[in-house]
Amino acid sequence: MTTKTQLPIPEYFDAHKISQIWRVPYQERATEANNWALKHSIQPAASDEKRICLLIIDAQNTFCVPEFELFVGGRSGSGAVDDNLRLCEFIYRNLNAITTIAPTMDTHTAMQIFHPIFWIDDAGENPIPAATLITLEDVQQGIWKVNPAVADSIAGGNYAELQKHCLHYVQKLSDNGKFPLTIWPYHSMLGGIGHALVSAVEEAIFFHSMARHSQALFEIKGGNPLTENYSVLQPEVLDGADGNPIAHKNAGFIDKLLEFDAVIIAGQAKSHCVAWTIDDLLTDIVARDSMLARKVYLLEDCTSPVVVPGVVDFTEQADAAFLRFAQAGMNVVKSTQSIDSWAGICL
Repeated sequence: MTTKTQLPIPEYFDAHKISQIWRVPYQERATEANNWALKHSIQPAASDEKRICLLIIDAQNTFCVPEFELFVGGRSGSGAVDDNLRLCEFIYRNLNAITTIAPTMDTHTAMQIFHPIFWIDDAGENPIPAATLITLEDVQQGIWKVNPAVADSIAGGNYAELQKHCLHYVQKLSDNGKFPLTIWPYHSMLGGIGHALVSAVEEAIFFHSMARHSQALFEIKGGNPLTENYSVLQPEVLDGADGNPIAHKNAGFIDKLLEFDAVIIAGQAKSHCVAWTIDDLLTDIVARDSMLARKVYLLEDCTSPVVVPGVVDFTEQADAAFLRFAQAGMNVVKSTQSIDSWAGICL
């Protein structure tokens, strides 16, 4: 197989617009992508001998634009913005090597178990988002209880069953050693601008689709009102208090990812949705064949941890997770390195 030379960055790309929101001129970019493919002898993805998937986790405005609800700043304060600049440049430079791009979309509605409206205290007040963790003890002692007003929308009016589910839910989180239930600000709201991909990232994905005749594999997660869904591969809790399933592992998507010769992972946040997704992927890999871990590449400079100065800093937890993934056989790499230089990749 021949080595694929890295490509230049298209002239239209503006690094200063990474944190801005704008409309992608689709037809214009489609025409440019066609011309770009002709100019640089870029072949359709179907002809790839080495099939590479770029999995982009939650590169949405809600996480990646500074004034939005859950901007992932990392310790630098500009983490997701810098990450997306490098990510876009990585896509353009390696357009002829990336077979498929799979963006995940965190997707929520108002009344979900991790949103403030779902819970009340004795005074009828909702919890403060990003500052409230609801533990098993909190629910057992009635410090936080389900808001009766949401039962009609979520449980057909059966408040007792909804309260029973939520006690079961926090019990499962505790039993499985997961983080306590975090109350998040309303974010990634379906139909809202925060739900959309960062414009520059969307543009790069669309340009790739046009130049390589490769449909992007969009994967939606997070719409179940009864469970959190950090990982795109499975929600935090799969069953209800009665033992019946409330959600399922995303086995089809795991199968699809592992069909590729290499899977490259980037996105937000390194400490949460990225780490959870990789962890679930690794669990499935170990169950099948631990050697499959070698086909996974983590773009460490295209992801940042959740850091709220003076409140929380998940940098150490994120770094520890990536170290564990590397020890399991996954490859921690940088976007500035040539794909050809990565272990196990031969284009």
